[in-house]
Amino acid sequence: MSLDFETLERLRQSHPAWRLLRSDHASLVAAFLHRVFVEPNQRSVGQADLAEALEDELFALRERLGQDAFPRPALDYLNEWAANEKGWLRKFYRQGSDEPQFDLTPATEKAIAWLGTLVERSFVGTESRLLTLFDLLKQMHEGTQTDPQARMAELHRRRDELDAEIARVAGGDLALLDDTALKDRFQQFVSLARELLTDFREVEDNFRALDRRVRERIALWDGSKGALLEEVMGERDAIADSDQGRSFRAFWDFLMSSSRQEELSTLLEHVLALPPVSELNPDTRLRRVHYDWLEAGEHTQRTVAQLSQQLRRFLDDKAWLENRRIMDILRGIETRALAVRDAPPPGYVMTVDDIAADIELPMERPLFVPAVKPRIAESDIETGDADVDANALFTQVVIDKAALAAHVRQALQNRAQVTLQELCDLRPLQHGLAELVAYLQLAGDTFRADVDESAADSVSWTVQVPDGGTLVRQARLPRVIFVR
Repeated sequence: MSLDFETLERLRQSHPAWRLLRSDHASLVAAFLHRVFVEPNQRSVGQADLAEALEDELFALRERLGQDAFPRPALDYLNEWAANEKGWLRKFYRQGSDEPQFDLTPATEKAIAWLGTLVERSFVGTESRLLTLFDLLKQMHEGTQTDPQARMAELHRRRDELDAEIARVAGGDLALLDDTALKDRFQQFVSLARELLTDFREVEDNFRALDRRVRERIALWDGSKGALLEEVMGERDAIADSDQGRSFRAFWDFLMSSSRQEELSTLLEHVLALPPVSELNPDTRLRRVHYDWLEAGEHTQRTVAQLSQQLRRFLDDKAWLENRRIMDILRGIETRALAVRDAPPPGYVMTVDDIAADIELPMERPLFVPAVKPRIAESDIETGDADVDANALFTQVVIDKAALAAHVRQALQNRAQVTLQELCDLRPLQHGLAELVAYLQLAGDTFRADVDESAADSVSWTVQVPDGGTLVRQARLPRVIFVR
């Protein structure tokens, strides 16, 4: 965004964050909202609890600044902060409750976060941020490298570095971070963790704005159900497929893994126990910051669920109205029919075209065919003595697609992609060609898969022959790659 005069003037007049910084009560608003919402990661507070907390805050300020300071009741301040001309709080009603709820707006949290950067810090680290920037540049460079030789050279170089580091560690040469480097990296972690919680409010606010627009369209819509659904779902898909939506979905999938949660808990316990980090007196909530991320993400998911609920309610209401209209039409027909039953209208009520004769020639009729009477011999049924092997009736091949799908998911846990030949090598085919076809069906229906026509793989399996021996069969097909 260009920070020209017109843009900044428009932001100064309309943006809630700028209005908060210009307010005469900015110190009270920022300090109180930071203590109630930001610091404990509180997503919503009831009106009674929030008003009571603000009343205590105002009482303490009046004791220090005099009774004329902030003379209005706490609820008046809250309603003023939630008004459209302020926009510092969001006032809403939770489903199933008649008590108003309050929550921070993304603009207010941005303003509070910026105010936090104005406080003088005893230690300002720069090394960790430089390393982070350098790692991001390397990831972008390697992630867009299309030359296989260059990628291989980079991987070999990293492998050589790892081998050299392993050799140094084996020889007792351990490169440890000093106290300054630990404090630098820990401050960077705290800053990014807080920024992540702030970003969640903005993502949630975007989905909430979509939900609000959907409600407005439903209230004013007079067209067909299909047209509204196409328009709403197209906009929802646009948000979900945007860069912000895809990034949030990738973050959510990563954090929902139980192994990742356990790993984060273990790392946090270890880092917070280090003496240099303990000297910084870190916030105790950092031990469960990943659970705060989960809670914030759940709020965003609930907002998306409310959107689906609104669409469902709209469809139910539309179906009820259409069924009622049909019943009204039927009842109208019955009422008019009963009205003319005893007093039919004079003249012709309905006319039809002249009746035409159906001509059927005698020779067009089929000749008579007598029915065949079966002759049943009167003989007793005797027990047969033929020696027939009935095992063929019970020899059925059943492919367990659920087991095959679980095998594919297990193979994709530790790698980004796996070929069909590798899957068959890890778990040989038990049922031959039928099981191979089941893998191909999973590649088209259940998993994301790519087909490399330029390469060919061979899959082999063993079958039993009638003489008791075995026979190896082989199938050649283009390379099928399952992608995570």
